[in-house]
Amino acid sequence: MKKYCILAILCCFSYLAAAQTPVEKGLESINRASAEAYIGFLAHDELQGREAGYHGSKVAAQYIASLLQAMGVQPLGDNYFQPFEAYRRERQKKGRLEVHPDSIALFSKEVHQKLPMTNVLGIIPGKNVNEYAIVGAHFDHLGIDPALDGDQIYNGADDNASGVSAVLQIAKAFIASGKQPERNIIFAFWDGEEKGLLGSKFFVQTCPFISQVKGYLNFDMIGRNNKPQQPMHVVYFYTEANAAFGKWLKEDIKKYNLRLEPDYRPWDNPIGGSDNSSFAKAGVPIIWYHTDGHPDYHQPSDHADRLNWEKIVEITRASFLNAWNLANEKEY
Repeated sequence: MKKYCILAILCCFSYLAAAQTPVEKGLESINRASAEAYIGFLAHDELQGREAGYHGSKVAAQYIASLLQAMGVQPLGDNYFQPFEAYRRERQKKGRLEVHPDSIALFSKEVHQKLPMTNVLGIIPGKNVNEYAIVGAHFDHLGIDPALDGDQIYNGADDNASGVSAVLQIAKAFIASGKQPERNIIFAFWDGEEKGLLGSKFFVQTCPFISQVKGYLNFDMIGRNNKPQQPMHVVYFYTEANAAFGKWLKEDIKKYNLRLEPDYRPWDNPIGGSDNSSFAKAGVPIIWYHTDGHPDYHQPSDHADRLNWEKIVEITRASFLNAWNLANEKEY
């Protein structure tokens, strides 16, 4: 009798697994344990605040690339790395770092600074090889200030290890779904955001298929509670002309019982704030998740133990559904 009961239970589990849709399989793979592992590593003191162009940022890039490889996400190019250099005048003359070729040519004629940086880029090829969706977040932060009295490391757990964790989990969820997307979907991790959106700027200005990018989904700080009375608060920016973006989230929250309280902010020209700006300026429709500033923003106190893990997971689940639509919906 016990033998038959066990067989019946196994058959039941097999049926339930088979009955899951690809989207449900992807959602099931998103969890707190993965978020804690990714953020815990990236925001650790050993990464020295991940300042772009320095050791900690390079370690972070290698770590992200190794995770993509382990998941089975292909590199966009020959490997996962897109190296680039940013230039500016010698420090007495001040000025911002630049990646535009005209600025680099100008600075090269005089004494100048040069910082090497690296984006990390993976892709899941789609059935339609001529269209793309991109999911991205910056992985750099502010590094170390040895003159600070006390904690000298800007760990950047919320800014933006939290966003990186979402992109990694979404990539994992697409693999777990077992279904090839209709469009190519790129998973992008930007270097140099804190120094002027440099990684995303470089990608956009050198991308030969930027006109074929149908949408860009961005994360920058998704782990804190700006409003203690609303712990599941999140700001949901999106390109106003693409009304479907707002409709998607409202419908998915109801369908999948997501515990989020979005502040919907359609934006006619979303060219401020984060790496979404680089894509919006190129005419690419955007979605951007953000949970507002907080007292630890750009402070050494931005530590992982202050994050709202439940909110990070719920935002990641909601945004996986966004990414699924960006990669599969015919029109938006």
